[in-house]
Amino acid sequence: MLTLGMLAPAELGQRLHDGLTLRTGPFSYRIHSSCPPVAAGLATLYADFELEPEGGIADFHVHVQPVTGLRRWLGAQVEFRLDQHSPFLPLPANHAFALLEWGMNWCLASQANHYLLFHAAVLEKDGQCLVMPGDPGAGKSTLTAALMLSGWRLLSDEMAMVDRDDGQVAPLARPVSLKNQSIDIIRGFSPQAVLGEPARDTHKGTVSHLRASVASMTGQQQQARPTQLIFPRWRAGASTQLTPVPKAQAFERLAGHAFNYSMLGRVGFELTAALIDSCRCWDFCYCDLAEGLATLGGLKS
Repeated sequence: MLTLGMLAPAELGQRLHDGLTLRTGPFSYRIHSSCPPVAAGLATLYADFELEPEGGIADFHVHVQPVTGLRRWLGAQVEFRLDQHSPFLPLPANHAFALLEWGMNWCLASQANHYLLFHAAVLEKDGQCLVMPGDPGAGKSTLTAALMLSGWRLLSDEMAMVDRDDGQVAPLARPVSLKNQSIDIIRGFSPQAVLGEPARDTHKGTVSHLRASVASMTGQQQQARPTQLIFPRWRAGASTQLTPVPKAQAFERLAGHAFNYSMLGRVGFELTAALIDSCRCWDFCYCDLAEGLATLGGLKS
């Protein structure tokens, strides 16, 4: 099996020029880019990911390339394209890797409708599988990163993909997106944390991505059945507290985090209901990260 980390820098650059096909869980992306931040980010954060043979079939053909035409006079910018479609406005050139990550997420959210998709993190350990939907600023990604660095297997930071056949969650194990003060929190939390170069002054502030753990990578083929639905909320000065959420309320809140619930119609309803039935549902308020990890580690089905 050829992994991205086996490529020398010159070979990686050539592969990106010609089209490098990267396997992430059940999907493959053919990535074209001449942007140095893309090559650097992939080398740092995707070294253990499998590469598909050259010339093979890919699910998504994506490009992150410098902007041409009149826009180049506005400064060095890059754009993301899926095939020939550009869903985002161009960004500064030093945001190229972050743009690739956002674009890869967009591909799944807009195209992968053979799964029920939620904006949620998913982690598994010793038979417990946490699904954690996240509102902006709730601390989901910080909590996700700390759980992964504490021995939990990461299935996803951004996209919970529920299999329509069996209701299990498919793994992606792509890098965890950290923002602003969360970057320093995770650097201080674990010396094992491997982070990419930060992209500053994005629409989300400063963004850096955390490499998936070895345990997460070795479990790339293992789906997991959800057992705990957690709605996390970081609050300064708050005590660590788990509060049960009635299942009808949890259903409504979880459906609000779905990308394609309405599109799937009855299937979306039945899959969401089955997920709720299989889980204990909680509001989780925390401030102290160590206390929060200990609390979640003690959950039982």
